[in-house]
Amino acid sequence: MPEAPRHVPVLLEEVIHWLAVRPDGIYVDATAGLGGHTAAIAQRLTTGLVIANDCDAESLELARGNTAPWAERIRYRHGWFSGLPAALAEMGLPKVDGLLADLGASFAQLTSGERGFSFAAEGPLDMRMNRSGGLTAAEFLDRTTYQQLVRLFCAAGTERRLSERIARAILRARPLRTTRQLAGLVEAVVPRRGRLHPATKIFMALRRAVNRETEELEALLRAGPEIVRSGGRVVIISFMSTEDRLVKRAFQRWIREGRAVRLHKHVIRPSEQEVRANPAARSARLRAVEIR
Repeated sequence: MPEAPRHVPVLLEEVIHWLAVRPDGIYVDATAGLGGHTAAIAQRLTTGLVIANDCDAESLELARGNTAPWAERIRYRHGWFSGLPAALAEMGLPKVDGLLADLGASFAQLTSGERGFSFAAEGPLDMRMNRSGGLTAAEFLDRTTYQQLVRLFCAAGTERRLSERIARAILRARPLRTTRQLAGLVEAVVPRRGRLHPATKIFMALRRAVNRETEELEALLRAGPEIVRSGGRVVIISFMSTEDRLVKRAFQRWIREGRAVRLHKHVIRPSEQEVRANPAARSARLRAVEIR
């Protein structure tokens, strides 16, 4: 069993509160990551069960180690959000009492050079959460057109003029194979403003495209009211405004359609104390609804 890196689950007390975990309940942690939220749920169960799901087999293996003391209350599943309804049906669990998703890359992914999620360390331009298939970020860049790259970078919050400049530079420099190659290219054509490295949003945009994160989140939001029983809760933590907007709009639609009940008026944010202890939590936003 690999040694798990240090991990601090975000908004842990709030997750448990808004999920309203019952000792006999059945819950899905759709993004098990390193197992922090999964463990907290499992510790509160007696006859209940938590499904620890993750599309990253390596993170899921680390979660197994971190949650080993409560393994009898956990089922581990390697797969995407879009496959959850079928997987739960195969387990004989068409409806669950709560669904949790903590969106974004995990600490282990971001700090592993070989995964290629970050330019903090030299590594291959991979960025796949599921390394068993699909295009790497390097292959994605090789096959993507200028206009597609511009749209992708603009959607991530990069100014159009800069997005066009970066896209042209990438096309001239292809093939790009390492994180430092790409980060250096971006830094060479985009002036640094403040503390944020100019490649930060570019890497985030590529990661989201390679892993089809928007499409997978939309699949999860379609499935939510179908797989959570009446009276059950859906709790989602997002770190980007684009993701939070999708969650907010989906929850509002469920409420309008009479499929869910509002649980709180304003988005839930981490306390100042949590942010001081865990700076990674600073951009976290939690939303929760109860299914009718």
